[in-house]
Amino acid sequence: MLSSRAPAKVNLGLRVLGRRTDGYHRLESLVAFAGVGDLLSLVPGPVTGLTVAGPFGNGLETDDSNLVLRTVAHLSSLIPGLQAGHFTLLKRLPIASGIGGGSADAAAALRLVARLNRLPPDHPALREAAARTGADVPVCLASRARVMEGTGDVLGPPLRLPRLFAVLVNPRVAVSTAAVFGRLGLAPGATLPAPQPAPLPSEHLAAMGMDAFIAGVLAPLPNDLEAPARALAPVIAEVIGLLAAAPGCRLARMSGSGATCFGLFDSCGASADAARMIRSAHPDWWVKPTILR
Repeated sequence: MLSSRAPAKVNLGLRVLGRRTDGYHRLESLVAFAGVGDLLSLVPGPVTGLTVAGPFGNGLETDDSNLVLRTVAHLSSLIPGLQAGHFTLLKRLPIASGIGGGSADAAAALRLVARLNRLPPDHPALREAAARTGADVPVCLASRARVMEGTGDVLGPPLRLPRLFAVLVNPRVAVSTAAVFGRLGLAPGATLPAPQPAPLPSEHLAAMGMDAFIAGVLAPLPNDLEAPARALAPVIAEVIGLLAAAPGCRLARMSGSGATCFGLFDSCGASADAARMIRSAHPDWWVKPTILR
């Protein structure tokens, strides 16, 4: 049996640059990956299938509509005779939560099938299958911090970020990505003012302290989807407020299209304390202290 982690994707910042004539929005986002995520395993065999378990597995489809099987089908169409088998997904990440759980699962499936078939990690068919599956799947393939642009199809080089102690919080409210983008109200072909320059080269980022990183990199790169997501799910404002008020919090923001939010803290202890405080006040929420890379 082969297995792979599927780490949560966190959008540290996300700018909407405009909307293409085909309706897709153009984005620029600085993405990091958390130490928490789903777990996908593969037992090689002649029949490709999927079993889902875990705290967020109820109600997930196990047919071809699931991104795990869909991305394997895309890869099989590109590489005839591809070996696969039966997947088991331990679903630990909340669904429709802005941290790319389904995309991370699909990327993990590609990594497992690549290992089984002895495909190199940079095989072009893997990237093509990822792009066909979803906008966030390509960046999840390597699960490395980087800038992603366009519709997720343009990836910058891997970045070494400073050590980021974080708390992820989801209030167990699913937010529709399509509805969030819809509230932006951009017409096809619309272009927004150019954002600030992209983050500094990798070696500069890693040497930054937390305050310098937030002021120099994250402050000019907010999440443009936060306001429309708050309008759809007002609890997001409460989550951000609780994170921001926790001792040691340097920044509180929403990830992706929500409703998961994150706080960046000045120490591991501060993030753990904040997680305990929020979990105590809201035991029904999903709360995870972690490190972002």
